Amino acid sequence: MTDGVDIWEAAARFDRSTAAKDEAGAEQERKQVLAQFPLEDWPTLPLERYALGLNQSGPGMTYCRLMEFGTQCLGSIKGGSAAKHIMYRHNSGEWRLAAPLRGMEPQDAWERLRAAFLRALTATGVGDFGAVDDLEILRFGPALVTKTLATYFPEHFLPVYSAGHLRKFLALLGGTSGADSPTWRSNRQLLELVRSRPEFAGWTGNEVMTFLYQDFDPRPQTRTIWKIAPGERARLWEECRDGGFICVGWDELRDLGEYQTDSELKEALDANWPSGSGRSLTTARRLLAFRDLEAGDRVVANRGMDEVLATGTVTGGYRFDPERPEFRHVVPVDWDVSHAQKLSGPQHGWRSTFAKVDPTLFARLTAHRAADSVAQAAPSSAELAPEDVRAVLDALERKGQVILHGPPGTGKTRLALSAALFMAGRADVINAGPAQRSAAQVEMLGGEQVHLVTFHPSYGYEDFVEGFKPDLSATGPGLTLALTDGVFHALCDRASAHPEQTYLLIIDEINRGDLPRIFGELITLLELDKRGLPLALSVSGRSFSVPRNIRIIGTMNTADRSISHLDAAVRRRFAFVSVGPDPDAVSGTIGPLDLAEFFESLNTRITRHLDADHQIGHAYLLRDGAPIATEDDLAAAFHHEVIPLLEDYCLGRADLLHRILGGLVDADTGRTALMSPQDLAAALAAEFSGGEPGPDA
Repeated sequence: MTDGVDIWEAAARFDRSTAAKDEAGAEQERKQVLAQFPLEDWPTLPLERYALGLNQSGPGMTYCRLMEFGTQCLGSIKGGSAAKHIMYRHNSGEWRLAAPLRGMEPQDAWERLRAAFLRALTATGVGDFGAVDDLEILRFGPALVTKTLATYFPEHFLPVYSAGHLRKFLALLGGTSGADSPTWRSNRQLLELVRSRPEFAGWTGNEVMTFLYQDFDPRPQTRTIWKIAPGERARLWEECRDGGFICVGWDELRDLGEYQTDSELKEALDANWPSGSGRSLTTARRLLAFRDLEAGDRVVANRGMDEVLATGTVTGGYRFDPERPEFRHVVPVDWDVSHAQKLSGPQHGWRSTFAKVDPTLFARLTAHRAADSVAQAAPSSAELAPEDVRAVLDALERKGQVILHGPPGTGKTRLALSAALFMAGRADVINAGPAQRSAAQVEMLGGEQVHLVTFHPSYGYEDFVEGFKPDLSATGPGLTLALTDGVFHALCDRASAHPEQTYLLIIDEINRGDLPRIFGELITLLELDKRGLPLALSVSGRSFSVPRNIRIIGTMNTADRSISHLDAAVRRRFAFVSVGPDPDAVSGTIGPLDLAEFFESLNTRITRHLDADHQIGHAYLLRDGAPIATEDDLAAAFHHEVIPLLEDYCLGRADLLHRILGGLVDADTGRTALMSPQDLAAALAAEFSGGEPGPDA
């Protein structure tokens, strides 16, 4: 997290004047809270003055809305759903209550919650901080509660309200936070550490917060970069540019903060746009990602599939603006129009409102200047790590070994090799052309640090660890056996000789092998806290240990075998990263057929009638890394790859295949209807039509 920077040196260099503006704003916001919600009013504060979902805006906004949306200088508690407020009224009219309040009438629940807030405020006012820890109901809204205490008693707290951030800041300053430590206690611990250091003498809480987030931001260094279309054909772009924001439609959903899960939001999408499309779940996930954009995140505004209007930096949190006539979901953005440009060709996935932007593409976009502006600094390798690669690397760092699991054709092996390329310092080729990427992979696998092996039913302990095998160099009569090291043993030997380097084993199709037999006693040594411990091997009796600089990535096809069927000892020692079908990878059209819409709708039916493990991956609709683009390629993929796979899944049941493919298959015989490639595109479009609800690019 510190990247080698000494925190005390950084504190000495910090320009405290950078926090002056926010300092003044924080004091003004604090006065606003105290004026609208004085301490003496809390014993009788009515529910309609507290909860979200009631009074939404204006000088009489509710306490929860003011704390989340109207007091950013006091520190942010944005992100996630409204559940952080312990109780709120959903736009359906239903009251959503935290677990201790469920089953109670709203007024009774509020009286109990208000009493807990009042006890916490009273105890803090007299310095009895331990009493707050006993108020279990407040643990369901830790960020709001901590911000409340910091607002009324700023001398006792810092304006940092994320439990995860507090833990990391505590570790940075040499402290620790207990596993059950509530957020407000961790906040107090951090404040005590700060006050104990002379480097922070005279600093205000706002200055400390600004310094910690500016120099040691605990948030992920690499977050998804989103392309967001400002209305159809960018018709709202001038308004977004001049107003410093980006906005999207789906206004009927109301405040996105009221949805806790993608499933809940999908139900609302299906209710408002009953198209029958399978894309509503993807839309739900993208809308939640939009809602959870944070200050500092990067976005791209586009017109169509080949024009960039600007790149932007998010400056604040999401808000739902009911005063706008349309496109009421709003995120503030600082736009840089000097990056405006026409691209050399259409970008996959840019037909939709939202699309992920690869970091390498974003680096190229921001290197471009439309006017005579200064050149951009070259991006670091960390900035070039795609989100999926970063997830694998984080899992390896945490667990030591990871299994990438998902349906066939989702790119699990490609992702494993991408992570290996990143670890080998070749992040630049992860999304390069097939020839350049392939050459880099061959070079990497020809070296000493990365080894690729594929498990199969006859693969055994003697292949992986050690065993007696025929000695082909022996010249005497008869068969001579020699003790031979397996691939993992040999890799561990190399890793032990170079502890400063990371060595990686990629196991493709890991679930096709008998894992307990292959790993043998070494399964114990995979745990990071047991690395380096010696163990006598069962065949030779030699002492062996797994070095700390060994990492393992396995790939697993869930259509063959689900995670639940793996040996329990194996499951416990591996992290698991799901690699699912990616609609963005197949964005495009073939005649009347929207390829991504067909892909998602087909997988929705497969999930409904089979299960999610038997979905088809996007690789089935790709050619040379790009979406198939002709009727002939579509017909070949559908008849020669998709249909045979589904027939295998359906085990000869014509009725089941018919439920998945509809009129394209005879319900009695299971025979696929024959038609020309040109007619197939139209038939698929008719069968799987629906479309993503809401505005297009």
